[in-house]
Amino acid sequence: MHKGKIHKTNIIDIFFIMLGSFLSSIGVNLFLIHAGLLSGGVTGIALILQYLFKIQAGYVVLILNVPLFLLSLKKLNIKFSLYSLVGILTFSISLIVTQPISNILNINDKLLYCIYGGVVNGIGFGLVFSHRGSTGGFDIISMLIRKKFTNYNIGKISFGINLIIVTISAFIFGLPNALYTLITMFITSIVLDNIVKGFNQSKVVLIITEKEEEVVKLIMKKLNRGVTCLYGEGAFTKEQKKVLYCIIPLSQLPEIKELITNVDKMAFLSILDASEVQGKGFRPSI
Repeated sequence: MHKGKIHKTNIIDIFFIMLGSFLSSIGVNLFLIHAGLLSGGVTGIALILQYLFKIQAGYVVLILNVPLFLLSLKKLNIKFSLYSLVGILTFSISLIVTQPISNILNINDKLLYCIYGGVVNGIGFGLVFSHRGSTGGFDIISMLIRKKFTNYNIGKISFGINLIIVTISAFIFGLPNALYTLITMFITSIVLDNIVKGFNQSKVVLIITEKEEEVVKLIMKKLNRGVTCLYGEGAFTKEQKKVLYCIIPLSQLPEIKELITNVDKMAFLSILDASEVQGKGFRPSI
C-alpha cells in the first residue's frame, strides 16, 4: 500500500514536471522569441546563440545541460536528478516542437510580450520546482545554493544569477532589450516563488476549547493529522488550559475550521503561516 502511494506520487510529480516544462517552452517561443527577448540561465545563453547564429535553442539547451546534470547526480539526491532529467528532456524537445508558434502573435507591444512571457514561464517553472524537479541549467546551481543556505528563495537565487545574462544582453542587443529581459526575469521569479509556496503552504492552528478530547479525536479521524497538547494558563483567570497545536496543509484549513465550530462554537482559534514543515505527513521541501 505504501509503495503504491509512492508510485502514484512519482507519476503525479513527473506529469506536472512535464506540463511545467511544456508551458515554459510556450512562454519562450510564443512571447520571448517573438519579441527578441531572453530568458534566464542556460535558456538565455541558448537564445543568444539562436539570435546570433540561427542555432535552434532546444538543441543548445540539451547540450549545455549534460555537464550540469552530471553535477546534479554527484552533488544532489538521485530523485531530484532524475526528475531534472525529465524536465531537461521535456523542455528541450518542447522548445524544438513548439518553435513554429513563435510567429503566431502579431502585437506591436514588447512590454506585453515581456509580461506574459514572464508569467507563463513563472507558472511553468513553478510547477516543475513545486514537484521537486527542474529544467536543468542554472536551476541546478540554484538548488545547490538552496541546499547550503536553506533560507534563500529559489526565485531570488535564479534572479541573481540571471543578472549576468542581462548584462550580456545589454552589450549585444542594446540596453532597451536588456531592461525588458530584466522585467521578464523579475516577473518569472515572483510567479515561481508564489507557485512553489502555494503548493507547499501549511498553516499552524492553535485551538483553545472546552471540548479538547472531542476536537482531538475528530482532527485525527477526519483530517488524519496529529495534535499536540500544550499547557497554558490564563493571565487574568489563572485557569489551567490545554492549547491544541496542529499543523495542516492549506487545503484542509476550511475543513478544520468547520469541524471545530461544529463541536464548540465558542472555541478560540489562531491560524498562523508555517514557512516550512518537515516530518511525517508532509512532503519535504525542495
